[in-house]
Amino acid sequence: MNEIAAELKDVSFQYGNSDEGALHRLNLKIPKGECILLSGSSGCGKTTVTRLLNGLIPHYYEGTLEGDVSVFGRIIRETAIEDLAGIVGCVFQNPRSQFFCVDTTAEIAFGCENMGLPEAEIRRRIDNTVADMIIQKLLGRSIFNLSGGEKQKIACAGVAAMLPELIVLDEPTSNLDLDAIVELREIIRKWKAQGKTIVIAEHRLGWLSGLCDRVIYMENGGISAEFAGEAFFSLPAEKLSSMGLRAVLTAKNYLESKTGLTQIMPFEGIDRITLNGFAYSYGNQEALHIPELAIPKGAVIAVVGHNGAGKSTFTKCLCGLQKRFKGTVHINGKTYRSKDIMRLSYMVMQDVNHQLFAETVLEEVMLGTDDSEEQTALDILGKLNIAEYKGRHPMSLSGGQKQRAAIASALLAGKKLLVFDEPTSGLDFRSMECTAELLRSLDKDITVLIVTHDMELIDRCCTHILHIENGRIES
Repeated sequence: MNEIAAELKDVSFQYGNSDEGALHRLNLKIPKGECILLSGSSGCGKTTVTRLLNGLIPHYYEGTLEGDVSVFGRIIRETAIEDLAGIVGCVFQNPRSQFFCVDTTAEIAFGCENMGLPEAEIRRRIDNTVADMIIQKLLGRSIFNLSGGEKQKIACAGVAAMLPELIVLDEPTSNLDLDAIVELREIIRKWKAQGKTIVIAEHRLGWLSGLCDRVIYMENGGISAEFAGEAFFSLPAEKLSSMGLRAVLTAKNYLESKTGLTQIMPFEGIDRITLNGFAYSYGNQEALHIPELAIPKGAVIAVVGHNGAGKSTFTKCLCGLQKRFKGTVHINGKTYRSKDIMRLSYMVMQDVNHQLFAETVLEEVMLGTDDSEEQTALDILGKLNIAEYKGRHPMSLSGGQKQRAAIASALLAGKKLLVFDEPTSGLDFRSMECTAELLRSLDKDITVLIVTHDMELIDRCCTHILHIENGRIES
């Protein structure tokens, strides 16, 4: 009989800041060496299961926990979280939340140092991990100057270096380009060959085909169905869509576009927004160099490129958020500089936790507006399928629900330039479709730029592709 790596027995949990339970009498056994996928719509309970396995519940997140959770024979509620460090390794949806150091090499070493390993052993593990993950170019870098995808790679490396028996990944590909996903898949394959037990909560499914032994489908805080890996990845797209899940087969790879600003839908006779002098450096490292660029006014433009290409730097400059940025934006014969651009634009960041301030979701969406906009706000929340959470505290929502609340705030802000940095990271299929429909239906006087690796989102709402590599327009 296979050894049980982790088990949840009759587990229910309700967060302290929530009026409803996140899990309801859930039972799950995970044999040692198994790779399982937790699937389901945003808010179904996937992340809560991962927090139970790594001890964040009940040692960090407050709430009411019933039932028992054990990992390799240790009862989670009776085991100090620091005693789980060498047993359970975790990669969170937002890697910044698990960083403790300011440079990448120290961050990879941090967990091993906390385990009290000898210096020679730490160096050996770092060398092996860096070689396995092919991240030599990320060593010795400032954490603050990394792209979202590069941060995710460092988070994975920090976990891998600790050699835990159970590895838990929550939306690990949310900020990764397609090449980086292939690299992550290879890392997980190596972990499987080493006999590691792996639990992955994920919305992007195709890359996991042939990797997962079992798929757990969750709804409303419980397990609705279980599938053998091969059977699940053989389900037709229509069945997956009816379950609120993404298709297994990926859409067109727009990173193959090599023509700079590419039109993918008819868009004739439209005014242009001209950008001049878009250049930025982090210290001596040039991150952006775009002397001039014209983009269609009223378009929905996907900003694509590999991790670290300069996409987020470009959009922060476009919104006037980078200090010392000297570029200008020209619209209808008028020139706008950084401070002026800030008044025209609204940006939804990768990590929306930094821009949620109010006590309720409705108040959050209506920040900066008056009471006359309440019905409009409710309509937007309804279209994004989060109207039922209007009275909830934004920080009590799941990652995908927070993302939708931030998107709703942007749509109600009344700005003419909206910028979204990975707006569908952590979103299930239905939420992605709703987001795409809303962006597609915006007033044609509003220009939208979307930094994204989500090819399905591009297919559904974008009119143009802007391809950036190495801080320059790819051509």
